[in-house]
Amino acid sequence: MELSISHIPPLSGIQKKWHVIYTRPHHEKSIFRELQRDNIEAYLPLLTTLKQWSDRKKKVTEPLFSCYMFVNVSLKEYYQVLYVPGVIRYITFEGTAAVLSEKKINTIKKLVENGYEPEELTQPMQIGQKVMITAGPLTGMDGELIFYSNRKRVIVRVDEINKCLSVNVPQHYLKLVG
Repeated sequence: MELSISHIPPLSGIQKKWHVIYTRPHHEKSIFRELQRDNIEAYLPLLTTLKQWSDRKKKVTEPLFSCYMFVNVSLKEYYQVLYVPGVIRYITFEGTAAVLSEKKINTIKKLVENGYEPEELTQPMQIGQKVMITAGPLTGMDGELIFYSNRKRVIVRVDEINKCLSVNVPQHYLKLVG
């Protein structure tokens, strides 16, 4: 599930680019609505999951990326986004706002549309352990866990054809190899 993208006709002579904004926790949906009211194109990928509390279970719709949202803005709109309550800043690399390609945005949309759901690992993994990739384009390849890039993704070294390839893989795509 996802919140729909507000469609804005292209402005003549003004190129729009996809950027990532960092938001206050649990403000993503209200920021998305505010951006729509301001006619700013935004994308907020959402997942519906079943949450377990001690006394009940409930389906909850949450952002795929907590505290992150995508906006497709011109230079004029770029600064307007920063004034939306709950927006903290743009994600930057070396002082420049990160730009995402349309292809990356479409890939995220496909993941959400096809029901991609992150899963918690049932088995703890340690750096240096041998693992097998169980899903995605590298299914069946063995490797070694070399780095946790965050709580849900890891870097795995895959030795194939006498070359070492480091890939960023979701943790739930891995299983420990004996």
